[in-house]
Amino acid sequence: MPVYRRTFGLPALFIGESVYAESGGLTGMIKADLMEKVTRLGDLTLSDSEVIVETIFNSMIAVLQGGDKIEIRGFGSFRIRQRNPRIGRNPKTGERVEVPAKAVAYFKPSRELRYLINPGEANKSSTANL
Repeated sequence: MPVYRRTFGLPALFIGESVYAESGGLTGMIKADLMEKVTRLGDLTLSDSEVIVETIFNSMIAVLQGGDKIEIRGFGSFRIRQRNPRIGRNPKTGERVEVPAKAVAYFKPSRELRYLINPGEANKSSTANL
């Protein structure tokens, strides 16, 4: 029996079989897996898929390096956050260490992605609005 679920407009590439189900365990997805999915979906060569995936990632990196925000509707947004300098501890010696300020990439999932990952959360929020 097919399982019907709301996809919130996400492309079919990301809906359906999961990496968990395909691999028989929880292994995650690496860039090579994504390139293979693009190859199968688009009937492309692996080198064409590699160019596509690399172009997307390099474009995203360039935007974040420029200090801009990336927003992908139905998926989430990426932005850079500044971390303040702080005093840390060396776990081996317990010695105090100054950790300098730095910029870090931050991902905030969209509501649709959160609901796809946690279906019970969608039910709770829809009943809360009644």
